[in-house]
Amino acid sequence: MSSRHRERDHNSSRHDRDHGSRSHHDRDHSRDDRESSRRKRKEDRDSEHSSRKKRRGEEVNEEEQKTETSTTQVVQQSAVSAEQIKAMMTKAKAQITQFKSSTVARADPAANNRAADLQARIQQSWTAPHMANLLNSVKLPPSSANGAPSAKPTPLILDDFGRTVDATTGEVVEMKSAYVPTLKANIRAKMREQFKTAIEKPPEEIGDSKYFDNRVSMSGPSRPRRGFKFHEKGKFEQQAAKLRTKAQLERLQSEISLAAKKTGIASAAKLASILPKRELKEGEVPEVEWWDSFVMSIDKYEDFLSIDESSPEKLLLKYESINNLVEHPIQLKPPADSDKPVEIPIMLTKEERKKIRRQNRAEAQKEQTEKIRLGLIAPPEPKVKMANLMRVLGTDAVQDPTKVEAHVRAQMAKRQKAHEETNAARKLTPEQRKEKKVKKLQEDTSNGVKVAVYGVADLRDPAKKFKIETNAKQLYMTGLIVAFKDCNCVVVEGGPKQQKKFKRLMLHRIKWGESSKRSKNMEDDDDESDEDDSGTSKINKYCQLVWEGEVTQRAFSDVRFKSCPTEAFAREQFRRHSVEHYWNLVYSNTILQASGMDTI
Repeated sequence: MSSRHRERDHNSSRHDRDHGSRSHHDRDHSRDDRESSRRKRKEDRDSEHSSRKKRRGEEVNEEEQKTETSTTQVVQQSAVSAEQIKAMMTKAKAQITQFKSSTVARADPAANNRAADLQARIQQSWTAPHMANLLNSVKLPPSSANGAPSAKPTPLILDDFGRTVDATTGEVVEMKSAYVPTLKANIRAKMREQFKTAIEKPPEEIGDSKYFDNRVSMSGPSRPRRGFKFHEKGKFEQQAAKLRTKAQLERLQSEISLAAKKTGIASAAKLASILPKRELKEGEVPEVEWWDSFVMSIDKYEDFLSIDESSPEKLLLKYESINNLVEHPIQLKPPADSDKPVEIPIMLTKEERKKIRRQNRAEAQKEQTEKIRLGLIAPPEPKVKMANLMRVLGTDAVQDPTKVEAHVRAQMAKRQKAHEETNAARKLTPEQRKEKKVKKLQEDTSNGVKVAVYGVADLRDPAKKFKIETNAKQLYMTGLIVAFKDCNCVVVEGGPKQQKKFKRLMLHRIKWGESSKRSKNMEDDDDESDEDDSGTSKINKYCQLVWEGEVTQRAFSDVRFKSCPTEAFAREQFRRHSVEHYWNLVYSNTILQASGMDTI
């Protein structure tokens, strides 16, 4: 029973689907019928309209032909009278009026256009030159002459397609619509173009102007001929010298006024009078110090001492220059101090250095990956080693293991060769290595030179002498080594690091108490000669740093060793370089050392 019900439901549902499809098909068919009937009616209307237009056009052509024949007949008759012309015009007007009324009654726009065209042609034929000659020969009365058609706007004539047709030639007229912009930007652009064309328009000729008078003579603009003007020789040199002198004077006056404000001296002339008259060399003692020259009336100390006590004091001192003000000298910066602030380098820990290195490598790897992605460089080959051979190549390694192994070993050799070539390219040449070492040892001494003076008791040992001279040259230092009996002086000039290394050499590395085999034999001979009644007295061997400081510039050009037989000869070596005081320090310290007194 249930199977029968199911079969019945199935049949009913299939019948519904078939019925629905048939109804859809019927609706589509009825829609097509309606469309075809609508198109047929439209075609009938169009054919009827075209036939009607054709009939009306034939009628208009017949009327035009009649009118043209009548006008030609009028033109051919040269001896017609005024009454006949008047009758012809009246008849033509009556025909035009009748045709207009008939066309208006039919309300056909094409016929109206034809009538307007006919009227325009008739007016054109009456205004033709041969018709004008004909009317002049006939001598129409004034009333008929005034009754001629007046100037009127050109009639608008349209063809079957709605295009404008010229009334005289019958050709289609292309109507160019004037473009009127609405946006403000386009309006401004159009105004700019109009203004530009107005500016670029050539100027009006003076002769064309109504204000131009031909009787007045006018000469064009003229410029006088220029000649050469030579300057005298030395003119600009004198001007430059004057400018330089003026600038120097202004700079000096500003410095004097600034110094006067700081020191409290009101008169700038007094401050200028205490300046030294000539520049002194370094180490030279002036005849009179500048602070004494301001109050002394004599230029030399010797003249001041030679004056008797009985002479008046007015001849000795300038009391008018003495006041109750205290002069504070201008504080100058030392030459070694630089204007740049001292930057303390940041010391990073081991973990921080690792982190920075890791970040830099990650950034470089990221940049390389971007280049590969953009196709700028080729992707690298897979890094295959004997350890990861099977994991990287897979089945290829199983198919031909000998070939794969040879390929892997060739790739490993290629990587090793590229690594060695990179190291070789980065390696410094001998000249670059030497230059780097020299740059590391040399120091900038433009702001100041460190000087150290050492006193040595004995320099007879050639090994010690060689060490001192060689180390000074290797550190690129300058100075002088003087050997004189028990008073030996070592003066070196250089930077702070150089002085630190040399100081360690002189006071720690060299063992002054020990002697080589050659120096021992020499000392034995000296000891035998130095024996006296009280017994033997050995030389006290020492090396002492007598003085260290800073000077503005170097006094020596290189390191030299001098063996001096006399004390005067040794002093002369230092006097040549204007550093005699170095020898005075060492010599006095040696005397004090020998006498057992406290040294410097």
